[in-house]
Amino acid sequence: MWLFLTRRFRMWVILTVLAPLAVKVLRRLGRTLEQRNGPSAVSNGLLKAGDLGERAQRKLGGKRRR
Repeated sequence: MWLFLTRRFRMWVILTVLAPLAVKVLRRLGRTLEQRNGPSAVSNGLLKAGDLGERAQRKLGGKRRR
């Protein structure tokens, strides 16, 4: 089905649905690991990846949800 969608619509879906979802998942994983095991390189990396995703969303014009 993905094949039948236009390129522009696929990009819109990725940027509006999948990217914010990925950011939330990365941050949640980072927080969970940090709570269980304390700060580590993996948890810090996941949190930084989540922060990077948030900065990219803000820079590209996405508004932060409350």
